[in-house]
Amino acid sequence: MAALDGLRGFAVAAVLLFHAGHLPGGFLGVDLFFALSGFLITGLLLGEATARGQIALAAFWSRRARRLLPALSCVVVVTVVATWAWGSTEQLRFALDDMPWVGTQTVNWHYITEQIGYWNASDTRVFAHLWSIGVEWQFYLAWPLVVAVAARWRCGERIVASLAGVGALISLALTVSLGAAVDTTRAYEGTDTRCAALLLGALVATAPVRNLVRRVPRRAADLVCLALGCGLAVAWAVTEGEKAPLLFQGGLFLHSATAAALIVLMAQVPDTWAARVAGSRLPRGLGILSYSLYLWHWPVYLLLLPRLSVLGDWGGTVLAIGVSLAAAAMTKRFVEDPVRCRAGWARGRRGVIAVIAVALAGAVLWAAVPEPVPGAGTVDVNQLR
Repeated sequence: MAALDGLRGFAVAAVLLFHAGHLPGGFLGVDLFFALSGFLITGLLLGEATARGQIALAAFWSRRARRLLPALSCVVVVTVVATWAWGSTEQLRFALDDMPWVGTQTVNWHYITEQIGYWNASDTRVFAHLWSIGVEWQFYLAWPLVVAVAARWRCGERIVASLAGVGALISLALTVSLGAAVDTTRAYEGTDTRCAALLLGALVATAPVRNLVRRVPRRAADLVCLALGCGLAVAWAVTEGEKAPLLFQGGLFLHSATAAALIVLMAQVPDTWAARVAGSRLPRGLGILSYSLYLWHWPVYLLLLPRLSVLGDWGGTVLAIGVSLAAAAMTKRFVEDPVRCRAGWARGRRGVIAVIAVALAGAVLWAAVPEPVPGAGTVDVNQLR
């Protein structure tokens, strides 16, 4: 769906500008990603259940692995090498520390249990942004099991809708409770708290909601989409991260609900002006590159932006985004697309061998790169006497 690709484009653009310091609430673009993922994945699962009477979970997880893991593996390996070559001692030490957790898709819980604050420590960690990929992967493991069981019942889609709605409300309650802490990393990166956006996307993918939305007249849908889009834009422009007083008291939930409503309107009401704008060339192009672009942009920012200070804030940002776009385009062309489309080297035994080879390369790299000694390269206080 061109419009949904375009929404991905807007979401990744918001995140890129946020991490460059130009859009204070751009981090909320991640919630739009989450809502889109919940909507699309649930729609695929329910469609398979309707067509076949059951869901082939192994095949689903295999498709998700082909979609997510090849590009992620490529980015992780290249990032560690680049950090070894050009990063600081601290960045390399933390990259090696985080790498196994990235490989097991649990880096968000690593940051939570180690009390690594998202809002004040991410600039030292080249994999800090991958907490969201971990949340999505964990959701992809658990939610299909729920849908597969519920879809066996006669009113399966209603059951899925009810479970998604109740689950989102429970997630909201957890966010409100945990968001009152001094450090909000637990509320911000926890799978149980952030799954509200994914579940709201799942809710609007069910038949009861889809059938209701289809009755909305096209002109009314355009007006509602305009209001919802403006609401998201205002939130991205004015929200100040953990300093926003209502962010963890329902603000994240409201933003996700707005995103979910916008998604289902664009997907179910045909030929709206809003869908045509979202599906236009530039946002759709960014959306098609969004996964690899998201993976690449943060390591590029950390390693490149400090060297571009002579270009000014916007000059450095434009160049860093350009490098990220180039890396994302190459990754999509030579890694993502061949694996997803089952090119010759990605089929059968050759595909398995390629996966094992990349995993081994990552393990060897992790073991081979010497971990820097804490404090190496700093001033020796004995020389100051």
